Amino acid sequence: MTESTVLLDPTAELVPSHRKRLPRPKTIKDKTIGLLDISKARGNIFLDQIGAQLKAAGATVNRYKKPTFARVAPTELKQKIATECDLVVEGLAD
Repeated sequence: MTESTVLLDPTAELVPSHRKRLPRPKTIKDKTIGLLDISKARGNIFLDQIGAQLKAAGATVNRYKKPTFARVAPTELKQKIATECDLVVEGLAD
């Protein structure tokens, strides 16, 4: 028996965009790293642990939180993170 599976792309992109990756920093010492909690259960616990390790490595850590995990981050929040941070970690959990 043969079956075929059809996958639908919800983005409606005909041609996916390709972006060149930015170079990784050689060190995180003296960098400002944003930790974005997407408001899922226990995400803050995960980010607490990551934040402690980043601080121990010499980074400054800024915390941010989305109002809800069900929607994309508000534009104002994304702009704030982009202007205040060198790097970002997005915390997912459940």
